[in-house]
Amino acid sequence: MLCIIPARADSKGLKNKNILKFNKKPLIYYTIKAALKSKKIKRVVVITDSKKIANISKKIGAEVPFLRPKKLASSSSMVIDTYSYVIERLSKNNKKKINEFISLLPTAPLRDSKDIDNAINLFKRKKADSVISMTEANYPIHWNKLLKRDNKIFPYSKSFDAISNRQVYAKTFIPNGAIYIFNYKKLTKSRNYYFKKTYAYLMPKEKSVDIDDIFDFKLAESLYKL
Repeated sequence: MLCIIPARADSKGLKNKNILKFNKKPLIYYTIKAALKSKKIKRVVVITDSKKIANISKKIGAEVPFLRPKKLASSSSMVIDTYSYVIERLSKNNKKKINEFISLLPTAPLRDSKDIDNAINLFKRKKADSVISMTEANYPIHWNKLLKRDNKIFPYSKSFDAISNRQVYAKTFIPNGAIYIFNYKKLTKSRNYYFKKTYAYLMPKEKSVDIDDIFDFKLAESLYKL
C-alpha cells in the first residue's frame, strides 16, 4: 500500500513542528521510520512544500518525488486536495492506478508499525471504504459548553444540557490523528472521510497524542520515554 506523509512547512500552533527535535530526532523521523518498518506499506512518500523537510525526509529513507504546490500548503488548504494531487501525479508518472492509500501525519509520533499493519489488515478484512484510528474521549460530549464574550456559559446543544454522572453516558470516541486509510475513489467523490463502511482502529490514550502545541509536544515526548 502507498503511504503518504503530508508535512507542511508552516504550522500555526508550533513553529517548524514537523522537524522540531523530538527525543533528539526530527519529529517526522518517527512517522517515516514506522512506515518503513511496516510489512504492509510498499512505498513511503513525504509531500511537503519545504526543501528542508524534503532533504531531512530523504535522509531518513522516504521518497520526496516532488514538492507540494504553495496553493496546497496554506493553513486554509484542504488535505484532501493534496491527496488527490499526489495520487494523480504518481499514477501518471508510474502509469499505474492507485486505488487505496494510507496517510500518516508526522504529529502522531507514538503510533508504531504494528498499529499501521493492524489498521491495514482491518481495512482489507472489512473491505472498508476508510479506516480511521480513534481513541476513547476523555469525557462525555454532553459536558461540552459554549462561552460568550463575557464567559457566560451556554449549552452546546439543548440535548446536552443535562447534568449526570459520567457512567450514565455512552462512551464516545474521537480521531487521534495517527492513521487514515482510504479508498481513493470514495474519498475524492464525496470529499468526506466517513462512509457506510468506515471502521475505527482503536488505540490507547497513551499512544494517541496528536501534537498541536508545546503542551502536546512535551506530553508526547514524556510518553515516548516511558
